[in-house]
Amino acid sequence: MVRRAENGADLLDREKSKRIGALGALTPFIAPYKWLAVAAGLALILTAGVSLVLPLAVRRVIDNFNAESGAILDQYFMAALAIAALLALGTGLRYALISKLGERVVADVRKAVFDRVIGMSPVFFERTMTGEILSRITTDTTLILSVIGSSVSIALRNLLIFLGGLILMLITSAKLAGLVLLIVPLVVVPILTLGRRLRKLSRENQDWIAESSGTASEALLSVQTVQAFTHEDATRVSFADVTEHSYEAARQRVRTRALMTVIVIFLVFTGVVGVLWFGAHAVRAGELTAGTLVQFVIYSVMVAGAVAALSEIWGELQRAAGATERLVDLLNAQDPVTDPAAPVALPTEVTGAISFENVRFHYPSRPDVAALDGLDLTIAPGETVALVGPSGAGKTTVVQLIQRFYDPETGRITLDGVDLRDMRRADFRRHMALVPQDPVIFAMSARENIRFGRLDASDAEVEAAARAAAAHDFIVTLPEGYDSQVGERGVMLSGGQKQRIAIARAILRDAPVLLLDEATSALDAESERAVQHAVEALASGRTTIIVAHRLATVKKADRIIVMEDGRIVATGTHDSLVVEGGLYARLAKLQFTDGETV
Repeated sequence: MVRRAENGADLLDREKSKRIGALGALTPFIAPYKWLAVAAGLALILTAGVSLVLPLAVRRVIDNFNAESGAILDQYFMAALAIAALLALGTGLRYALISKLGERVVADVRKAVFDRVIGMSPVFFERTMTGEILSRITTDTTLILSVIGSSVSIALRNLLIFLGGLILMLITSAKLAGLVLLIVPLVVVPILTLGRRLRKLSRENQDWIAESSGTASEALLSVQTVQAFTHEDATRVSFADVTEHSYEAARQRVRTRALMTVIVIFLVFTGVVGVLWFGAHAVRAGELTAGTLVQFVIYSVMVAGAVAALSEIWGELQRAAGATERLVDLLNAQDPVTDPAAPVALPTEVTGAISFENVRFHYPSRPDVAALDGLDLTIAPGETVALVGPSGAGKTTVVQLIQRFYDPETGRITLDGVDLRDMRRADFRRHMALVPQDPVIFAMSARENIRFGRLDASDAEVEAAARAAAAHDFIVTLPEGYDSQVGERGVMLSGGQKQRIAIARAILRDAPVLLLDEATSALDAESERAVQHAVEALASGRTTIIVAHRLATVKKADRIIVMEDGRIVATGTHDSLVVEGGLYARLAKLQFTDGETV
């Protein structure tokens, strides 16, 4: 199972040729810390400058070996020590400042990406695997940290040494410098040629790593299902396949980078040996002093080392550029569901009147099937409405559109007469409480899971909500009661216990609109009866929408809406719908009498 090749239209599908200039996208994250960046830059210039001064001291020492007074020689040695001490201090300062800048910028990038992604509508997550997003936030930001905290600093330092060394080489001996400059094109060509190949391979490698993370995340989050269907071997093969693709891309990247390093270093140091040979003959001929030759050779080695280091770092910069592009893709991802520029405010007192006006909607992943087809539905404040019908009728879609997880293609949905699209999503969602069909339990304590419904709730309010949801009795039997950790996705709880905590969370929310999507489907008969009483009490005075397959849970609803193929096919009370016949009567006959006459 290799999905990467199949996701042609997803977020990860991007052109292969990218520029180092993509790192410029990090500028807005560096800008708030410009003085830290300036200080790091000054330390970098200091260390590069001091490095370039050191060969001058060495030249003086060599040319004064035969001086009459040893004091001059001592002074030059002391100067060399002072330069070395300054170089050490400057290097340490540069490392501290640039590392702090890198950590700070990467932390801000991670927060910015997470802040963006956490607010995206479900449309985005239909096209992008969660594991891939996590890989972006972890693996790609680690690459950026490596670049900002190390590679860029080293690259700039070596660039300064390269330029400064080249100038000083020209000043020291123009003839020898001319020979060195002849070698430069030979070095630059393989860097540019192999660099393009390296950039493409680096990007491909990172995409396969993201795919690997996505595959592992999906399998581990569904490990019980994988094991229940003895799918371990197939899952291992799938993960191994993706991982091998990642390894192969990495292997080609490493080989290309190694080849580039070999070529560059060989050409550079071959040039240095040639210059040494020519310079040695110049010393013998009296054209240069020994100190001047040594100074030139040191500058040559420094320039050669700088070029070699730059070729080495180039690959890191290529990878970081690709990582930056992927993160920028997430930051710039377009969400079809957005808040208006000038949002309309809800009334001070929200009554919970909900209206669907000729709403038509298709899920992006199923464009050929209408989830809702011209739906008209008005729910009065405080009314309890039940949505029933076969699977795929559009019941859960109604609940999702009320929360504006998606926008309808035609028509509009209003809350207290205001179109949902005209309001900030956070403004109207805080007036809604949801119990989803698959209750979400977080890896925290039972108390904090319930308090998720209202963060400022007291412990007493949390426990009162748990009692109302028939959850108190089982919670107090946990090892640490309400403070017991329930594990990732609530693995320590049964299905019914998870659902009761989700109901307690909704009760604590105390919102004027209550949305129950199969809220009692995982409960045993006794718990269902207790929760049903709690839901009835909670629904009093609130607009309540109940999605249910089990008709026993909706018999007391003020109104039952029967749906089929995204349309309303019948409306009424339980008794009137049974008398009327049709779809609801058939469903009731199956559920209440095993197919016999109701």
